[in-house]
Amino acid sequence: MTAWLDHFLFGLYPYICLAVFFIGSWIRFDRDQYTWKSDSSQLLRTGSLRWANNLFHVGVLFLFFGHFVGMLTPHVLYESFISAGAKQVMAMVSGGIAGLLAFIGVSMLLHRRLTDPRIRATSKTSDIALLWIFWIQLALGLATIPLSAQHLDGSMMMLLAEWGQRIVTFRSGAVELLAPAGWIFKAHMFLGMTVFLIFPFTRLVHIWSGFGTLAYVLRPYQLVRARRLNLPPDNNRPQRTL
Repeated sequence: MTAWLDHFLFGLYPYICLAVFFIGSWIRFDRDQYTWKSDSSQLLRTGSLRWANNLFHVGVLFLFFGHFVGMLTPHVLYESFISAGAKQVMAMVSGGIAGLLAFIGVSMLLHRRLTDPRIRATSKTSDIALLWIFWIQLALGLATIPLSAQHLDGSMMMLLAEWGQRIVTFRSGAVELLAPAGWIFKAHMFLGMTVFLIFPFTRLVHIWSGFGTLAYVLRPYQLVRARRLNLPPDNNRPQRTL
């Protein structure tokens, strides 16, 4: 039973989440563009939103790109200048700082959304559920740091990275690599994949617009010149007289 569950959660579930992530985002953009927004509550009350929002976004963005590069970069590309153990220590320190910042930020956002009557009244169920998911996910991520400290040779990090690389390259044997991983690691991975699963159905879709904004900033500028048009006089328009 446990082997079947591991095979489903870490062998099939990642592909289900990625398929829903991409196809669901495309369908929502195609059919419900009016809901494609972040639904910011800043107009209702600012308060501590700036601090909470900045802490959360800075921490989460660092963690996302850190996980993306760290897990999907083959070891052969960096083994000549940094060992697996040194990379794990660097990931623990930088990830721990970023995770703590994001955890403080999401705690402030969750407290604000639950305790402010105006914001609570206008919040969707998905808004509150999403904050709770991030809160639990960040807590699990921070809890993996002491466990990672027991494997400073980088062995655990190498197993998790190899799992991710086998998943994205459709290679077999990914599930078996996770046998030594503890339940906290597996819970953290499962919840992280679940974020991709629910992504198209929540306000998280505004992240795609962020990539569009970056493309807008980096695109070549356009020179726009005004052109005078010789239009015939409009006899129906009232004329000003001096």
